[in-house]
Amino acid sequence: MSTESQIRANRENCRHSTGPNTEAGKAASCKNNFKYGLTGSSFTVLEFENQDEYDHVLCGLRFEHQPATMTECILVENMAQSYWLRKRALYLQDQCATGEELTLEEQQKQLALFLRYQTTHDRAFHRALNDLLKLRAERRKMEIGFESQKRAEADQSRRDSAEKRKMDEAALRQRAEDRKKDLHTFAVLLAEAKVTHQQVLTSNVELDQTLVSMAQNARLRAQKAA
Repeated sequence: MSTESQIRANRENCRHSTGPNTEAGKAASCKNNFKYGLTGSSFTVLEFENQDEYDHVLCGLRFEHQPATMTECILVENMAQSYWLRKRALYLQDQCATGEELTLEEQQKQLALFLRYQTTHDRAFHRALNDLLKLRAERRKMEIGFESQKRAEADQSRRDSAEKRKMDEAALRQRAEDRKKDLHTFAVLLAEAKVTHQQVLTSNVELDQTLVSMAQNARLRAQKAA
């Protein structure tokens, strides 16, 4: 169990071990873990590497996969970085054998470390690739569904148009049939009216003849009486 004096001593040491306080010190501290650039969220091409070669890799992946969205661009860039970091880990593995200032044990530890980084970035590359393919498959599935929906809507619209056309044609036939019936009814009524008119004319002639005959008979009776 720590004594009171030990606790006070530890507290005093902590006050003097809080890391760099100046901006220059903080900047230098940030680079402490960037010796090989195999970890962390900041990616950069190191001085002993070829920036043009990395740009060529990135452009090649973009040309191959043709990213169409921001997410796809990020995934393609992640693939390029993961590939580059894997390549860097392989290079550093080769350098372990030439590190004369390191002991054999230190060389073995570094080799094991670089092997882990190689595996990590190799998996990261394939994970980004799989995410890209999955994303495109999902988008294509949605596009197919949208296209199917548009085709279904177009088919329904054609069916509706055909049904409307049939209904319009049926309505036209019905109107023609109704007009035909109306014309027939009008023709029958006209014929009946002609017959009635002829009957009236005949009746008028017969009436006139009857009246003339009655008048003649009346004159004859009058003459006989005289």
